[in-house]
Amino acid sequence: MEQPALNSHNKEEHRPSHTAEHLLNQTMVRMFGCERSRNAHIERKKSKINYHLSTCPTAGEIAEVERRMNELIRQDLPVDYQFVTRDQIPEGVKLDRLPEDASETLRLVRIGDYDICPCIGQHVASTREIGSFRITSTSFTNGSFRIVFKTEQPQDQGTNNQH
Repeated sequence: MEQPALNSHNKEEHRPSHTAEHLLNQTMVRMFGCERSRNAHIERKKSKINYHLSTCPTAGEIAEVERRMNELIRQDLPVDYQFVTRDQIPEGVKLDRLPEDASETLRLVRIGDYDICPCIGQHVASTREIGSFRITSTSFTNGSFRIVFKTEQPQDQGTNNQH
């Protein structure tokens, strides 16, 4: 099958951290009932992501986010892609974050049965390739909850999957 033409992508993400961002978004939605983040800066050394919450999560809740993330990583969930037109979008997939000039054909990124969303970024082939997830700090200001995290891959894991 010929790959459909999609919008160009202007950055080269760190695949493990970018895939972790997808898992973290879904984990936050499930735990706190918030929306996916609209503000993330994903890098190899450290990543920052913000969520709108009415109250600051407790230390126990923050530890639970990290625990759930590492459990998802250990589950070795596959990361798959599906090309769809806008009239084929599965129920529950939101398109409100797409740019105005987004192509008619969209690429959905599915991580096991845990998360699905439109994305043109680069990802690992399975969650195991993320390695581990660690929250290095958090802050809460005026309803914005920031998580700073990093992913760490084992040194002997030489994957170069092109996704």
